[in-house]
Amino acid sequence: MKLAFTLSLYIARQFTYATLSVIAFLTGLITMFDFIDLLRRVSTRPNVPTSLVSEIAFLHIPFACLEILPFGVLLGGIICFWRLARSSELVVARAAGISAWQFLAGPVTCAVLIGTVATTCISPLSSVMYRRAEMLDRQYLRDNNGKSLNLSGGTLWLRQGDNGLVDHGVDIIHARHVRLTGNVLHIGGITIFRLGPDDGLLTRIEADSGYLGKDRWVLESARQLRPDELPVDMGHLTLHADLTLAGVEESFASPDTLSVWALPGFIRQLNRSGFSTIRHRLHFQTLLTLPVLSGTMALVAAGFSMRPARRGGVIRMISFGVAAGFALFALSKIAAQFGETGTLPPLLAAWAPTGAGLCLAVTLLLHLEDG
Repeated sequence: MKLAFTLSLYIARQFTYATLSVIAFLTGLITMFDFIDLLRRVSTRPNVPTSLVSEIAFLHIPFACLEILPFGVLLGGIICFWRLARSSELVVARAAGISAWQFLAGPVTCAVLIGTVATTCISPLSSVMYRRAEMLDRQYLRDNNGKSLNLSGGTLWLRQGDNGLVDHGVDIIHARHVRLTGNVLHIGGITIFRLGPDDGLLTRIEADSGYLGKDRWVLESARQLRPDELPVDMGHLTLHADLTLAGVEESFASPDTLSVWALPGFIRQLNRSGFSTIRHRLHFQTLLTLPVLSGTMALVAAGFSMRPARRGGVIRMISFGVAAGFALFALSKIAAQFGETGTLPPLLAAWAPTGAGLCLAVTLLLHLEDG
């Protein structure tokens, strides 16, 4: 038992070093291509500083790390187990009576811990940095015509263009209550700041309730307040709207900008407002699967790369392992697409590929170890 524990600890160290090295290499490769793509986009905007490219690319690093983590575990595991098999260390371990299940306990535990750290620690960091990157991208590199929207703490904040009072004016709309009934977005406790092109306040409108109609905001019991003037009751009031209901829904916070800790509360908030939560629930479940998926990838790597070198066909088995990793990755993306469209429940769409990979890995190891 002590021998098995010592060997498992040794293999776990080798596995962790190889896995972290591969994850760092793949993250650096993705960051380099991201940097090149950002340079291409900045080249068409002479007023945007090139230093912005480095900042956005840097802010994307934790997000890229999360994206390639399962495949990094697979490749790192294949490299680790292939080296151990080539040096006959695994052959000696089996000759000493230690089964694959015993010496794989350490690497699989390390893989699960790597996935757990990614979910609990890297995910919050990634969400903060990715949100900042998206803000910079939207501000400097996208043509969004000044439109932006955010749902925070159950309230709605919206910025849109307004040429009703002056050219190139801006409306900032704040609603303390948001509710979706059927295909109509209802808002309450409304405050609208109508600004000039220099962001100077022109007038303020307050309303008890309203809703989003076709290309217009319809406000009830509206009051207009101007600087140094008494409030003026305006009753029923309509304002131009830049966004449609579909645009409002699409403009809510991207799941990638929310950490695993923030997602449950945000999902409950969207449910109370009546908006679809499919994308956010799917992303939440995907983050929860990371520890299990990492452990599964470690088992898949072991199943495809522990073949003794003297038996031949090692390169072919490793190629099959890489192909299986790509197939599992493609399956997870396809399942995610079905989940986003509502064809599959988010829980099934997130966990089914992981379960399929785990069954494949256990089958391979049973065949390898027990014939």
